Amino acid sequence: MARAALWKQYCKLHDLVVKFVSRSELCRRFMAIPGVGPVTALSFMTAIDDPSRFRRSRDVAAYFGLTSKRRQSGASIDVQDRISKAGDPQMRRALFEAAGVMLTRFKGKDKLKSWGLTLAKRGCHRKATVAVARKMAVVMHAMWRDGAVYVGDAAAREADVAARAAVKNRKLLGAHA
Repeated sequence: MARAALWKQYCKLHDLVVKFVSRSELCRRFMAIPGVGPVTALSFMTAIDDPSRFRRSRDVAAYFGLTSKRRQSGASIDVQDRISKAGDPQMRRALFEAAGVMLTRFKGKDKLKSWGLTLAKRGCHRKATVAVARKMAVVMHAMWRDGAVYVGDAAAREADVAARAAVKNRKLLGAHA
């Protein structure tokens, strides 16, 4: 009984998110990135709020705690540690999941995906996913600041990119129709 009531509330909230995202041109541009869905796009937009707060796009990754901690002492010059986990944990989780989807489920060609897969072959898949999430945050901020559109594969035909965007939009608009 309680589970059914929670599921009903979840569906209502999800429909509200999808309706808002479908009306937001910025969120739809974010969703052109493979792996980024309505929740990640809206979360990023609300977490940043004003892109001019950050002087450089790479500062956004540090804001969400996706950069490595650094330790320095007299004995060691500069040791890079695990990620700092500063900032919004929900946004960090959403970016991590979007990066994971890009690396594992997305079947098309993408420059960011191939970079991440190269990192994963050299080392740990989780570290590669965090690196892709960090770069994804940087790219999303730069897109917002400059008004640019994501092009993951410069060699891809415009028709293929438009078809993929149309499928995402159809899913987005069909979800709350």
